[in-house]
Amino acid sequence: MLTTETILFFSFGYIGLLFAIAYIGDRHAQIGQSLVSNPYIYALSLAVYCTAWTFYGSVGRAATSGVGFLPTYIGPTLVATLGWFVLRKIIRISKVHRITSIADFIASRYGKSTTLGSVVTIIAVLGIIPYISLQLKAISTSYLVIKDYPLIHIPRHFAEIPVFHDTAFYIALILAVFTILFGTRSLEATERHEGLVAAIAFESIVKLIAFLAVGIFVTYGIYNGFGDIFSRARAVPELQRLFTLDIRTGSYAEWCIHIFLSMMAVMFLPRQFQIMVVENVNEDHLNKAIWLFPLYLLAINIFVLPIAFGGVLQFGTGSMDADTFVLTLPMANHNESLALLVFIGGMSAATGMVIVATIALSTMICNDLVMPVLLRLPSLRMAQRADLSDILLAIRRGSNVLVMMLGYGYFHFVGEYYTLVSIGLISFAAVAQFAPAILGGIFWKRATKTGALSGLVAGFVLWVYTLVLPSLVQAGFMEPGFVTRGPFGVAWLKPFALFGLQDFDHVAHAVFWSLLFNTLLFVGVSLYSRPSAIEHSQATLFVEAYRYAGETDGSSFWRGTASVGDLRSLLVRFLGRERTEEELAAYAHRHISGRRRYKWEDDLEADAGLVNYVEKLLAGTIGSASARVVVSKTVKEEPLGIEEVMDILDETRQVIAYSRELEKASADLRAANERLKELDRLKDEFISTVTHELRTPLTSVRSIAEILHANPGIGHLQHQEFTAIIVKESERLTRLINQVLDFQKIETGRMAWQISEVDLKAVIHDALSSTNSLVQEKRIRVEQDIPDLVPTVSGDRDRLIQVMVNLISNAVKFCADDDGRIGIGVAVAPDHVQVAVKDNGIGISRKDREIIFQEFRQIKHTLKGRPPGSGLGLTITRRIIGFHGGRIWVESEPGQGSTFFFTLPRGKRPAYLTEKKHIVPSE
Repeated sequence: MLTTETILFFSFGYIGLLFAIAYIGDRHAQIGQSLVSNPYIYALSLAVYCTAWTFYGSVGRAATSGVGFLPTYIGPTLVATLGWFVLRKIIRISKVHRITSIADFIASRYGKSTTLGSVVTIIAVLGIIPYISLQLKAISTSYLVIKDYPLIHIPRHFAEIPVFHDTAFYIALILAVFTILFGTRSLEATERHEGLVAAIAFESIVKLIAFLAVGIFVTYGIYNGFGDIFSRARAVPELQRLFTLDIRTGSYAEWCIHIFLSMMAVMFLPRQFQIMVVENVNEDHLNKAIWLFPLYLLAINIFVLPIAFGGVLQFGTGSMDADTFVLTLPMANHNESLALLVFIGGMSAATGMVIVATIALSTMICNDLVMPVLLRLPSLRMAQRADLSDILLAIRRGSNVLVMMLGYGYFHFVGEYYTLVSIGLISFAAVAQFAPAILGGIFWKRATKTGALSGLVAGFVLWVYTLVLPSLVQAGFMEPGFVTRGPFGVAWLKPFALFGLQDFDHVAHAVFWSLLFNTLLFVGVSLYSRPSAIEHSQATLFVEAYRYAGETDGSSFWRGTASVGDLRSLLVRFLGRERTEEELAAYAHRHISGRRRYKWEDDLEADAGLVNYVEKLLAGTIGSASARVVVSKTVKEEPLGIEEVMDILDETRQVIAYSRELEKASADLRAANERLKELDRLKDEFISTVTHELRTPLTSVRSIAEILHANPGIGHLQHQEFTAIIVKESERLTRLINQVLDFQKIETGRMAWQISEVDLKAVIHDALSSTNSLVQEKRIRVEQDIPDLVPTVSGDRDRLIQVMVNLISNAVKFCADDDGRIGIGVAVAPDHVQVAVKDNGIGISRKDREIIFQEFRQIKHTLKGRPPGSGLGLTITRRIIGFHGGRIWVESEPGQGSTFFFTLPRGKRPAYLTEKKHIVPSE
């Protein structure tokens, strides 16, 4: 029986398990054994995108619009598969500049502007509040539904419930506490929350299992598979229309806008940026995430339509909130354990989003909204405080509570009037306003702070006008006439039909107008405004991120004076003394040659590199804009002009280019060195092979000569047999020596070529005669396929015979022992003659087809070992064919024999032959 005690026990037990996972993750990170340095964990953590909207809301959307839920997941899939290069560039930039949040990213790109960072923070907070309220609504509603089991009652009119009697209020407080414990225990924002990421990855598994479980239960437990549930749905008039796409005017444009909206959301939602960028351990993890994340989205959406149809078939239309079908279907069919699993899965989907989003927003509020103001208020004397770390932590923790209470307020007074999907789309439209400033900022150098600020403000104002204010009308805070008649009765200012545009739904309409004005002002104002020197330098570092990453630390763009003591004191106030000393020691170890332990003297003057290093350390704690403010108050900076920045950039490019040339030269030297080592090895192998080949016939000749010398009266027949062996081995020695000499002559260009018109049929005949004894010895059948008329070619007849002898000898060497066959064919083409020598031997693997033509290289057979010979025959053959203007290659598969082909050009003597040295014309 599902009781309140049981539900609370499993809920808090599950949250305790998450804390245990987070604790283990953090402990492993502290000892250098990261649990999240894994592409699969990274991909699972990206599934924080799938919130209560996905878990509950997609089914509700599908119950009213069929496949209308799909654009929310098509967009992220397109970003992962096609827009991965944008994600990689954002990650690269963020790692180099120690970016802490999406507000910090935009502020840093546009000259580390505190104004821009504050505007982005305000937009993000107000934009994400509805999304957090969505999660609170999902948790609160699902809890109130399941606790009434076996009754199924959908709670309504949350606004009428007193705050201190509202379950959602206490859920918000509990989540605020959890968020503080999960995310604000340490100060530095760029220090990854590895325990949190591990917990989010685990939650992704839980919510996927829960959703698949209810999907399988509905599809195969209540009904008999997809076919059964779809056929039953077709019989219901209310569901029949969901099997076709909406074809009304503007529907296709709405789909495109919603897909674009989800593409922007998966990159620029603060929680997605936090997980995808800030928490990224290794840039290469993106390679697997770009296919694992879409696979996850596919898996969690497979059963959306069956659950939606099953809910309508079970409860009818209108009697039950479709957003709760995932939970109420197991309850209606008395599957208590599945209902509890679904509740836990939905809680996982919601809490994961809330925790990560609140951490991201609290970082932005602290770094880009509160701290810049506090640092500029003289009355607070922030510069004189010895330690600011407690203040920073207090601000972040207070921000956590503030964000959660704002989310609860929106849910309590406004959220009940909208479905989960509708609330989520409002937030999507808000974060889409960051797209022009970010995408334009990383690909367009002309983008300026003024342009970005103008576009963001315009887009935000239109978002508020077309989406937020109408929601307040719905909640009763404003007059309905604002929506129906327009402000002051001006019809073309109606928020849902601005400037007369009426064919879009409310979200697509708002996105169209807000992003249109945002983009136009961003581009237009950027073109007509002049960037400052720091804007120009930051634009270069962001747009050309791959060129400058690791090559420059930004110190080239700073000029001024500062003492080490002042910088040390500055770091101590924000990082603490112990960590300050560790960071300064690390800097000394990397940058001060020969000093493992460098004693910093307070009166030393700091160089530009140290100042920049301090600023980056502070950026990891208070953001780049605030870090810029506090550093500028400590050092005496001499501002640079645009021309000086351009000169520095030119010098930097030259240094980078020279460095890369040195790297290329070093790589070439390393490659040459490896080649020399390989040649040395091959030389040794060749000497060993030739020594062996020389020793074998010499040993045979010597042994037979000693026998003949010791036995002068040996019989005639035996004498003939022995002398024949001597002749055979002598010929073998001659061939070996000739091969070595020929190779040496060809390589040094001292080969004397006898050029004449050559009859290839006669060349083949002579080669077969020369190798006849070898063929007969192994009882090999030779088949010829030669046309009656074969045109002559210009070349050296003896060398071409040598080519054929080499190829036929190789064929004999590798032919099958029991049934050897060799085929020789000639084919005549308009511009060349092709000769082929085929055997039925052991064959050659694909990887060895080119190696066999290299000098001294021989392929070892698994059973027979290395074949006899010097390893120069095919090398000499290729050189001879190449000299004649032809080419040679082999076609073969292991165990299926080999066919060697070579071509020779037809017609008159090629011009290059007459230009070669050591060519002797035949008489």
